[in-house]
Amino acid sequence: MTGYEMFWPIIAHAALVYGLYMLLGFRRMRMVRAGKVEISDYRENRSEPQESLFVKNSLANQFELPVLFYACCVLLYITEADNIVAVVLAWIFVALRYLHAAVHVTSNNMRYRSPLFGAGYVVLGVMWIWLAVWMTFPNG
Repeated sequence: MTGYEMFWPIIAHAALVYGLYMLLGFRRMRMVRAGKVEISDYRENRSEPQESLFVKNSLANQFELPVLFYACCVLLYITEADNIVAVVLAWIFVALRYLHAAVHVTSNNMRYRSPLFGAGYVVLGVMWIWLAVWMTFPNG
């Protein structure tokens, strides 16, 4: 490994966040142009139509559990525990975040969204366990 593999999942997740910001702006602009809300409603946080509320909530979700993901990835790198196991787990977590966000901004169906969140939660937990085991037994 070159040592940078652990950072690509972080960059991929950052791309998701940027994409959600763009989608939020697009949906809000569409609502203003359609006359369904005033632009001041967003500035004063008075209302958020369902169409953009789903995106806003999905975006907020990207600053909750993923904060622990970023910290774990950096710690895995610092402790040199960023081997193939850690990198694969990181990519799985990010893939699950993309799927979770896709459901969140479309149907927002909890039947699909909750299991995706739960799977990401478990994968991230395994990443933290991997880090703890690595630090406890650093030489194998």
